[in-house]
Amino acid sequence: QVRLVESGGGLVQAGGSLRLSCVASGGILSDYIMSWFRQAPGKEREFVAAITWSGGNAYYTYSVRGRFTISRHTFNNTVYLQMNTLKPEDTSNYYCASKRYTTGYDSERLYQYWGQGTQVTVSA
Repeated sequence: QVRLVESGGGLVQAGGSLRLSCVASGGILSDYIMSWFRQAPGKEREFVAAITWSGGNAYYTYSVRGRFTISRHTFNNTVYLQMNTLKPEDTSNYYCASKRYTTGYDSERLYQYWGQGTQVTVSA
């Protein structure tokens, strides 16, 4: 049973930066993919970024490319989301998710394990 715990959310002004962390325990295997999703009030949960655990291949949704960077440190089982040049529309609850990577990565329906979420609020 994989357990994911996020941290690093908070309140920041537009143009600022935050780094989210997700610590995984319970057995992340080399064929897993780790992802970040976000959900704003009244909206569906949307894919933000993903990274393969073994090779570190990264994928991003269009709206965050060039601003967000996903990375992972296998020695401490942690995935990071560095968020720069934040915009008010980035305000959401951010969730870490993981699954064995066979095919697909940008749909929440594919993921088996979820964290509890961390709130990011960007003021104008």
